[in-house]
Order: sequence, then structure tokens, then C-alpha cells
Amino acid sequence: MSDINPPTPMPEALPDGAIPAATLVIMRPSDSGGPDEILMVKRSTSMAFAAGAVVFPGGRVDPDDYRVARLYGLGVDEADGAARVAALRETLEETGLAVGWPGLAGSDVAAIRQALLGGTLLSDILASRGDRIALENFIPFARWCPNFKEARTFDTRFYAVAAPPHDHELTVEEAEHSHIFWASAEATLAMADRGDVSVIFPTRRNLERIAQSNDFAEFSVHSGRFPVELITPWIEDRDGQSFLCIPGHLGYPVTRESFERVRRG
Repeated sequence: MSDINPPTPMPEALPDGAIPAATLVIMRPSDSGGPDEILMVKRSTSMAFAAGAVVFPGGRVDPDDYRVARLYGLGVDEADGAARVAALRETLEETGLAVGWPGLAGSDVAAIRQALLGGTLLSDILASRGDRIALENFIPFARWCPNFKEARTFDTRFYAVAAPPHDHELTVEEAEHSHIFWASAEATLAMADRGDVSVIFPTRRNLERIAQSNDFAEFSVHSGRFPVELITPWIEDRDGQSFLCIPGHLGYPVTRESFERVRRG
């Protein structure tokens, strides 16, 4: 539902105990010539947060991510740098796709992935290989911190990036996910509308936003037209019905949804 009169933006306030996190929207051209496809993962039904939901790759920011960001001087503030590193690391761990790591050959990806999953620090891996990471092409476009009582509270920074070339099969990290697929934003939303997949409120809003662009280049231009401000959805009652709302000036075509329909976590 698009709004003629968008909701009034709420003041930025980070809930106590919010966990820093990052997520990566990875876009590639479609073989059919349609809108770019996005890499999506389905979370395991055993997970405490967003169990069984389809999401973008990503996860919480670890202490070592800050160290990597400092060592490799990304030219951004500390929290942004660490979030970019976390997006790279989590994507590699969860899907086997190395994004922003130009020195990592495809033949080495599986071993590096297993080392990370086994607890080896990314900073140690980079130091031992003499590699550098290149995260300047990660486009920041959103920052969400929903404060739902039903779910953990994450302060998540969203980035978009063009998919790197790769010649190996992508697989999920089975402890956290059950399925991986490429689909356009429109196709994923259609699957959700049919009930084939489940998406939480932030994922749906961001898929709707991405669906306004045909490809990564177009979405990059779109992203540059809007500020990245903290989004903490709030509830408003209108005509006897409760809606979960977000600000109307950040590029989202849909800024409210009936609270009864929303999946929050």
C-alpha cells in the first residue's frame, strides 16, 4: 500500500542492547534479460530470529570485523567499516560467495570458508595470505533497527553490490540456512504473496524498494538520492486499524502495512 501522505519520520533512537549487524544485497544480470536477480537464503526453522524466513545474506558484526576495518583503512567511520567487513565475512560463510576479496581464487574459497566457520579470524587469514579486501564498491542504502518484543533487536546496515564472477556452486551453511536461490525482487515478492516463502517486514520493504530498479547500476543511482537514516518502525492507528510504519522520505514505495499481517521476526 503506497501512501499519498507518507508517515511522519520518527526521531532516531537506537534501542538499548541492539546488536550491530550487516546484510548484503548481491545483484547479478538475469539470463532472461529481465530485472537483476538477488541472492537470497532461507533461514533454518531452528533459528531464534526469522526462523524459516527468506533473507539477504548477513549477520552480526564481530569484534574482529572492527580490527579488519582498522587494518585495511576503508576510509569510512568505524561502525560502517566493520559492518562492511561483516557483510563480506557472513556472505562467504553462509553462501560460499567471496565478495570484495579480489585476491581470493575460486579454488581457495572452500578452504577459507571452512576456516572461518571453524573459528579462524578473518584478520589472521588476510595476514597469512597477504591479501587485501576491497569494500569500496559496497553501496550503503539503508539502516534498520526494528524494536519488536517478539524478536532480537539488530541494528543492521544494508549494502548493495554487483555479484562477482564465480565458477563454483553456492551452498548454504546448514547450521543457519536450508536453501539458497537467485531471484529478482519482484519474483521473490510474488513468491511471498503466494505463500511459497515467508519474509519479515524489513526484507519486504527493501525488496519493494529494489524492485523499482532494473539493475545494480540503476539501484546505485536510486540509493544515492536518499539519505541513510536509522529506521525504527512504529505503530500508528488509522481508521480503527493498526499499521506498522516507516518514514516516507527514504525511497521506499510502501511505508506502512497492517500490523495484523506483518511478520516481525
